[in-house]
Amino acid sequence: MAAFTKDMTFHEVMRKSPKAARVLSSFDLGCVGCMGAQHESLEQGAIAHGLDVEKLLAALNAISD
Repeated sequence: MAAFTKDMTFHEVMRKSPKAARVLSSFDLGCVGCMGAQHESLEQGAIAHGLDVEKLLAALNAISD
């Protein structure tokens, strides 16, 4: 599987892996029902929620489908 990147939208991330929603939820990101998920990048969302985007990416890239 290709790596997740900080410029991917939340929607792209969730489409890429069904397990991504669980990872995002573990960071208290309720992206599944968020209107911004279509257009907001991982980096934008991390900044908006005060999260370290590198930690978020590491967790997402640890997913094995």
